[in-house]
Amino acid sequence: MTKKILVTGGTGYIGSHTVVELQQGGYEVLVLDNLSNSLEKIVDQVGRITGRRPLFERIDLCDAPALQRFFQQHSDIQGVIHFAALKAVGESVTQPLRYYRNNLLSLLNLIDCMQALPLSPVMVFSSSCTVYGQPDRLPVNELAPVKEALSPYGNTKQVSEEIIRDAIQAGSLKAISLRYFNPIGAHESGLIGELPQGKPNNLVPYITQTAIGKRDKLRVFGNDYDTPDGTCIRDYIHVTDLSKAHVVALDRLLSGKGDGAYEVFNLGTGRGHSVLEVIRSFEKTSGMSLPVEMAPRRPGDSEKVWADTTWANLKLGWKAEKKLDEMMASAWRWEKNLASGILEEPPAS
Repeated sequence: MTKKILVTGGTGYIGSHTVVELQQGGYEVLVLDNLSNSLEKIVDQVGRITGRRPLFERIDLCDAPALQRFFQQHSDIQGVIHFAALKAVGESVTQPLRYYRNNLLSLLNLIDCMQALPLSPVMVFSSSCTVYGQPDRLPVNELAPVKEALSPYGNTKQVSEEIIRDAIQAGSLKAISLRYFNPIGAHESGLIGELPQGKPNNLVPYITQTAIGKRDKLRVFGNDYDTPDGTCIRDYIHVTDLSKAHVVALDRLLSGKGDGAYEVFNLGTGRGHSVLEVIRSFEKTSGMSLPVEMAPRRPGDSEKVWADTTWANLKLGWKAEKKLDEMMASAWRWEKNLASGILEEPPAS
């Protein structure tokens, strides 16, 4: 029997790519999203890639009655991959209560609904390397202390992990938290990719939007960090590699192969790249030169962080495959497809 998996935030960037991997892996996928930062059209795009449009319902996870009704209709859900959350570091600094209310209440409601089901579904949680703050040692592994968060967004991920851990200790829930670093790039088909609503908060869509002419210049926040070129260093991972790890983690939970009821894994490439390195990679792969302006540091940003992925490589049997140039080339292909109207509705015949 095909296993039924719920993906919350499944029309979002990482969520939509993971839905593709799940469907291609033989799972039946249900998608929930409130479309606050995504488009329902993405469900159609997923269907174009996989040949099967997943079931979609527009529900806000903070609406407990609506979520309860959904779970009552789909009581045979066996696994949940939880992406739905607000995710912009800078925005969380200026709107902290909005982030706490949305990210934590949605998780509480979701766990309540999961625990009410007879099958005791498992959970893969979308966590973040922001839980480490600025690590004392690099690369950072899963045993590194969880430090005081540098942003409300990062704190919601810390608290969410604590909520999941406590719920596991009190009941029958099993879960894996995936602490991933910086996902970039787009699906090889060019049909789905990162789709920020309004001004981008992440580097790569800002790069591609500047290249396509949506932005007049690219601002780099901080060039006085203690790094080789003065700009922040991050571990950038292709979104497809990241999505495949979610399927591997889900398989691990459903097969009962985990080391206990709760596990945590870093997802990255194990290599850090500076902001300027990413810009140079884009310029190389696209053949374009970007107008760059240095700007002051941005609140909430850590100086440098990249992953020790040993546990994910050995225990999950997963490893990131794609290199930075390939990531940037796929992001540029997606941006050009957006400019050509790939997500626009065709005219009525």
